[in-house]
Amino acid sequence: MSEQRAPAHSKGFVRRLWAFMGRPSSRYSIATLIIFGGIGGIVFWGGFNWAMEVANTEEFCVSCHEMNDTPYKELQHTIHFKNRSGVRATCPDCHVPRPFIWKIKRKIEASNEVMHKLLGTVDTPEKFEAHRLDLAKQVWAAMRATDSRECRNCHQEHSMDPAKQTPKAVKAMQDGFAKGMTCIDCHAGIAHHMPHDPLDDDDDSPTPADSPGTPKATQATTETPTAPAPARN
Repeated sequence: MSEQRAPAHSKGFVRRLWAFMGRPSSRYSIATLIIFGGIGGIVFWGGFNWAMEVANTEEFCVSCHEMNDTPYKELQHTIHFKNRSGVRATCPDCHVPRPFIWKIKRKIEASNEVMHKLLGTVDTPEKFEAHRLDLAKQVWAAMRATDSRECRNCHQEHSMDPAKQTPKAVKAMQDGFAKGMTCIDCHAGIAHHMPHDPLDDDDDSPTPADSPGTPKATQATTETPTAPAPARN
């Protein structure tokens, strides 16, 4: 027959396993099973959340040299790392959603980054620079899709005081809000170096700010030098 069939012993094993799982226990009472099942669930959930929190720290993010040697060093020269108030943003503050469902989604997506870690895709500064534009565009697209959700964890329009902003900044912010723009449309490069776009080498080609899907970088006023291109978490 052309139709392939699973081996009989395989089907037999599945049937036996299913029957075992559905058969009432003759050794343990229902109460015992419920209690130990509940304890097991609590232990599992606690361990799961502990692992999530460990993987959601800056120490974890920069534990590989790819992140520590390039993106993290760039961050250290920006106002998001050091400023007069001592309040700073860490890697997960900008790159990991706070809502649980979206956080899980981001952690699943990070498995792709683990694969590229093993492949050595960006394991040298030269390789990182070669991929910087693609990495930055992925982060920009993700931030635009969520209306810069992680930025808004700290920066809210209703909390901004125009009286403490320069006239130029006030106009830029008002124009941006009126046009429905999102944070990353103007503030790309505020925490990491801007990537080099090959189109910039052609004088007749549009700049990255004019190209669809690429944010316009603006130079932020900071107490410390800003190093401009989002890096992946």
